[in-house]
Amino acid sequence: MRILYSLAWWLLLPFALFRLWWRGKKEPGYRRHIAERLGVYPSSPVSAGCIWVHAVSVGETRAAEPLVEALLAAYPDRNVLLTCMTPTGRATGQELFGNNPRVMQAYLPYDTGFMMRRLISRFQPGICILMETEVWPNLIAQCRASRIPVALVNARLSERSLKKGKRLPSLIQEAADGISCVAAQTETDAKRLREFGSRHVTVAGSVKFDATPTEEMIEKGRRLRACIGERPVLMCASTRDGEENPILDALSDLSPPETLLLMVPRHPQRFDAVAEMITARKLSMIRRSELGTDLASALPLPRDTRVLLGDSMGEMFAYYAASDVAFIGGSLEPLGGQNLIEACALGVPVIIGPHTFNFEAITEDAVLEGAAVRIHSATDLMREAGRLLSNDETRRIMGEKAQQFARRQRGATERTLEILKPFLDDH
Repeated sequence: MRILYSLAWWLLLPFALFRLWWRGKKEPGYRRHIAERLGVYPSSPVSAGCIWVHAVSVGETRAAEPLVEALLAAYPDRNVLLTCMTPTGRATGQELFGNNPRVMQAYLPYDTGFMMRRLISRFQPGICILMETEVWPNLIAQCRASRIPVALVNARLSERSLKKGKRLPSLIQEAADGISCVAAQTETDAKRLREFGSRHVTVAGSVKFDATPTEEMIEKGRRLRACIGERPVLMCASTRDGEENPILDALSDLSPPETLLLMVPRHPQRFDAVAEMITARKLSMIRRSELGTDLASALPLPRDTRVLLGDSMGEMFAYYAASDVAFIGGSLEPLGGQNLIEACALGVPVIIGPHTFNFEAITEDAVLEGAAVRIHSATDLMREAGRLLSNDETRRIMGEKAQQFARRQRGATERTLEILKPFLDDH
């Protein structure tokens, strides 16, 4: 089955390269470092035995931050290779670790045995740590052939992904057999991962809870709020295609009527498209990029500004710090939801849609503990946001519960490091 899988990759390779070029028309980063996607890397010297961490894109890279920092501290004589698959993931890695000479960055090549062998030969990792749901059969097979342990950490598996995996049982079982240990986010994830065929599964929690905002980012949020003024702020975070239109259509139902909508699309290539949706409705809008990098000298937003478009990268904590209530996108449409932990960590009341299968257990726990509330439509979103924005005491109590919820979940990084320690010490 893996031979057929590899053959499919080679047959699809021209289309994959064309897709890179096509996506590069809107996002130029896809046209950079293409050789790395084929397993060809610069020949600068590297030390053998580095710790290889793979995080597919922005969310996984941010989730990996506390783990990477802990690994660098615990193993001061070893470097970290951070691989990703998207330009935004790479940019996030550069933002987080660009000033650290011990962290190398590269794209993960396409999942063929030949290309994965080239990466392993080039960087000579001592261990491979995959974040969340990144299970690549040839990557795991080549690590196994080179006697490199593979760990799946911060692991989650939705019911939908489990059903998809069962369609290719022999391919998935071989990959699962090649994983040395799994640190699952929740007991539900652990149960599904075992059903998936994984062995040595331990529940460690989500390392995303251990990511804390820097004082610099909180201060940036304060300055952004100073630009906004005393108006209530509803943030729609990480919105996806199909969500912005109904949210904007329902905006007229939001009260208090002076409330500012802070909309932050998840994917930067959609910033302009979302801006067009806003202007098509004749809503007064300002883009975050128009305020400049130095918010201390930025002019106040005009009082008639209805929407602030968050068209920047790496400022999510600042956006949350400037908000009164946050809706977490990817959940109005059946897309699985996004991470609500950053909002909770800053004590911001959370509103979530009906579709949260990617973060099922954490979201349900947040709702049960009063840190989040679930809605089922954009109209419901505006009604619930209006209720919270109109009641300072209700909002304060819910924000405190959100912060307490985030605090109780911390410690996953330390638990994950303990799970990894035997494999790190032996390699």
